Amino acid sequence: MIDWLLHAEVVILGSAVLVREIVGNVFGLGSALFGMRRQVAAWPVGIVGNVLLFTVFVGGIFDTPQDKDLWGQAGRQVFFALVSLYGWYRWYQTRHGGAAKAVQPRWATARERLELLGLAVVLYAISYFVLRELGSWGPQWDAWILTGSILATYGMARGFVEFWLIWIAVDVVGVPLLIQAKFYPSATMYIVYGFFCVIGFASWWRIQNSERTVTPEPVVVG
Repeated sequence: MIDWLLHAEVVILGSAVLVREIVGNVFGLGSALFGMRRQVAAWPVGIVGNVLLFTVFVGGIFDTPQDKDLWGQAGRQVFFALVSLYGWYRWYQTRHGGAAKAVQPRWATARERLELLGLAVVLYAISYFVLRELGSWGPQWDAWILTGSILATYGMARGFVEFWLIWIAVDVVGVPLLIQAKFYPSATMYIVYGFFCVIGFASWWRIQNSERTVTPEPVVVG
């Protein structure tokens, strides 16, 4: 089974595609579905997909039919796995601390948004330089996908409603990049993710309005 997963291929639009790319994206979709429902399982399921997709985007190390290395795509899988451990712990602790769900969605504060913006500028500059030096294909676009993915994953762990919007911005860039690089299952999954992100954004927006903490009236004890 492991040998089949590592080497099995299918032909899509005349190009060979690894089965593990498809399987990895299925796990990614499962993680997105659990995340939308605010279930802790989103994190471990996502980690499995991260491991599989890392092997897909680094063809120089792992044998892949594509002739392009997307180091930004591979690097974000490593980051996803690391941040997923943090998110997994944070959501687990919240869930078992008596909360109804693992996270309480909320809008980021003005200060937090400025911090995210500053972090985005720094991460993009560093990512572009590193990816260009590594010879990553389309480093300017790959750098944004990596940067946006980092910010979105961090925002999800913190419970920011805005993280869905960041994912949509990542998908807009990621779809054409992956199609040109012939990673068709990943490009297709990005489109699916885009729809889920719109639904997830609307869901979290509604949740943060309905579950907003209301300060209870003081109780007078006679």
